[in-house]
Order: sequence, then structure tokens, then C-alpha cells
Amino acid sequence: MTILVFAEQRDNKFKKPAFEAVRTARSLADQLGGEVVALVVGGKVGSIAPSLGGYGAHKVVVVEDPKLALYASVAYAKLVAETALTRQATVVIIPATALGKDLAPRVAVKLNAGLASDCTEVRVVVSAVKVFTLRPNVFSAGEVDSTSAPVETSSPALTDKDFSCFVKEVKQSSGKLDVAEADIIVTGGRGLRGPENFAMIEQLADALGAAVGASRAVVDAGWRPHEEQVGQTGKTVSPSLYMAVAVSGAIQHLAGMSSSKYIVAINKDKDAPIFQVATYGIVGDAFEVVPALTAEVKKLLGKS
Repeated sequence: MTILVFAEQRDNKFKKPAFEAVRTARSLADQLGGEVVALVVGGKVGSIAPSLGGYGAHKVVVVEDPKLALYASVAYAKLVAETALTRQATVVIIPATALGKDLAPRVAVKLNAGLASDCTEVRVVVSAVKVFTLRPNVFSAGEVDSTSAPVETSSPALTDKDFSCFVKEVKQSSGKLDVAEADIIVTGGRGLRGPENFAMIEQLADALGAAVGASRAVVDAGWRPHEEQVGQTGKTVSPSLYMAVAVSGAIQHLAGMSSSKYIVAINKDKDAPIFQVATYGIVGDAFEVVPALTAEVKKLLGKS
């Protein structure tokens, strides 16, 4: 059997969920006696393709075209589906990123396949062909090795019709880290009382070189943008250090961050659920603790 993985990249750099998807596919392939084929689509991506061997890909198929430098939904879906058919893949794995959530159902329709979305665990479904999207930061990418996967180029025929819908431009906030990919995250909760008090969260995050996160209650209140939301209905994160400030720790929030390596909780309520998963906890007023902690961090890192 063949497992096809769509390895998402941006600006000729693989997204972290691409590595997680390849590693998960390899684990499945090893259990089922199959082969992992990774598909890389972009403007000029041949140079990065071999590195997927280090995460378990047996081979990599590359499709390059200047028109594919940015996401074109119809063209990308056509390429993934055609590659799956050509390789006789019975399982297709796509990261459940913003791009992947748009791409996967289009591919599933073309393949008449069952679709299991935003998976936190992979199980076989009934249809002959299966499409899975994997929630980022749930599956481990594991340790990378120096294995270089053989690369095959593919040049499917694309027409103007395939580019009837496409991304024209991508604008990224300069200097702002994505919580889904950050190694350190400082998250603020409803206990901060108002959006103006997130300034101290931003100051601590800046001192640590961290991303700023927010609880669902904060986002629902309009204090912070949805892109910062951590939790079941936001982003799942797995950083080395997760700091939860004035976050009570509702089950939906814990589902999105409990796999963090170290969790530090700051809350004045000693019975807050967040302390049940915290590596270290500080029972105290965030308005006193956070500024003092920021000052100490700056001193230790020579930023004061």
C-alpha cells in the first residue's frame, strides 16, 4: 500500500506540521507494510524535498510551477488527487492547517474518499481511499536523521481553469510569532480584566522571545484576535515552555496546550484547574507577579 502525504511549505520552507504528517505516515506504513510518498508543490521547491527522508518519506514527488508559488485551491487539489491515483495511494494525509482544511475536502471529493478531519489519532475508515487531516502539534515529528529521500519530478497538465481560484498575496505580521509554531508562549486569560492589560503579557513575551496567546473567553470578548487563541476551538500548541497567566484552565483550553513540555501557571485562585497540569504554579495576583517576573527575565537575559 502507498500513503501519500501533502507536505506543506511556505517560501520554500516546510511548515512544522508537514514533518509531523510525514512521521505519522511512516509509523502507519511500518505497521501496514507500506510506502510513504510525500508530495511537495510550489514555485521552486526541489532543493528542500530530499530532507523529508529524514522524517520517514521513502520518496518525494515534486511539482514546480511559478503559478504554484502561492496556494491555488483547484490546482492543488487536482495535483494531490492525480498523484494519489497515479501512485495508487489508499491513504492521503494532509496537515490540518488553514490551507489543509481547505484542500482536504476538495481532494476527498475528487477521490470519492472518506474524510476524517482535524485528527488527534489516526484510525482506518471504511472507504477504499482515506483522507486524514492531522491537527498540528498533536503528532510528533520525532528526531530527524540525515536520510535523503529520492526525488521524482512530475509535470501534470494544468490549464487556466485550474487557477480560477488562487491566493494573490500573503501578508505576514512582521515580528509576530505564530503560537502554533512558537517554542515559548505566554497566554493571558479573562482574569486580566481588560484588553489594555495585555500590555504586560506582551512585555513578558517580548523579554522571553515568546508568542502571545489568549484563552477563548478573551477572544470571544474581542480583546485579542482569534489567531492567538489556544484551545480546542483555537490552536493546539506544544511548546517547550507555556505560561498561563490569569487562565482558569477550562477543559477546552487544556486540550490545546497540555502537551507542552513545561507549564507555568500564574493565578490568584489556588483551586484553578490550570494548576492540575502545571509543572510550576504561582498563586498570586498577576498584576504583581508578571511585572516582577518580566524585570527578572530582562535582568537575567541582559535586556534591562
